Amino acid sequence: MAGNSGRPGVSVASRVLALLGAFDTDHRAMTLTELANRAGLPLATAYRLVGELVDWGALVRRASGEYVVGRKLWDLGLLAPVQSGLRQIASPFLHDLYAATLATVHLAVRDGTSVLYVDRLAGHVSVPVVSDVGTRLPMHATGVGKVLLAHAPEDVRAWVFTNLTRITPYTVTQPGRLRSELRRVRRDGFAQTSEEMSLGASSVAVPIAVPGGPVVAALGIVVPSIGRDRPRLVAALQVAAQGIGRSLPLGESR
Repeated sequence: MAGNSGRPGVSVASRVLALLGAFDTDHRAMTLTELANRAGLPLATAYRLVGELVDWGALVRRASGEYVVGRKLWDLGLLAPVQSGLRQIASPFLHDLYAATLATVHLAVRDGTSVLYVDRLAGHVSVPVVSDVGTRLPMHATGVGKVLLAHAPEDVRAWVFTNLTRITPYTVTQPGRLRSELRRVRRDGFAQTSEEMSLGASSVAVPIAVPGGPVVAALGIVVPSIGRDRPRLVAALQVAAQGIGRSLPLGESR
């Protein structure tokens, strides 16, 4: 259950937020009953509030009866600084990187203890990629996630180390091994994964930082395998990441 906002004394706004917060990567489409259960609301309350959210455009009701997030929320999300600022500035560099590698390119930021993907360009080669714009994935199983985790506050790393879920047979779930990897990320300036998030997909990622400032995002490439291409991919990523970092206003580092 995503929350328990059906108890007396909880504001209408809290109940609306509980309904919207019921959606996540594993729950993209839900019936009214499922929404009410995940939000911790009585069915009648959920019915009334969901109806208002549909009228406003925050939710859309499919012919099947399931509800999905509406375009209005997407439009609002694009106004967030992480979207309108970083995404807009990074866009030409992502396209240059894509042109140079023809690989799937990811731009991501840390959102709490997860990786939030803010932009993506699909590569020419078919690779099983589970991320999309707006997707949140575990930090320990992705290239961009390991970069961001290596530069995250200690409390974030501590939480991740106690929640190392195995996604594929190759996902790193040993805290000691992951700590060693993160030290290498900080030392070498890039992270690498091999089939840790999805079978048949490997990734390389580098940090994005304002010159002299902290890491604010990560830039990654997903390919079927890395092999001898790693130096070329890392170099291309670092050139793009440095260009993005130099173009970011100083406010992006805070």
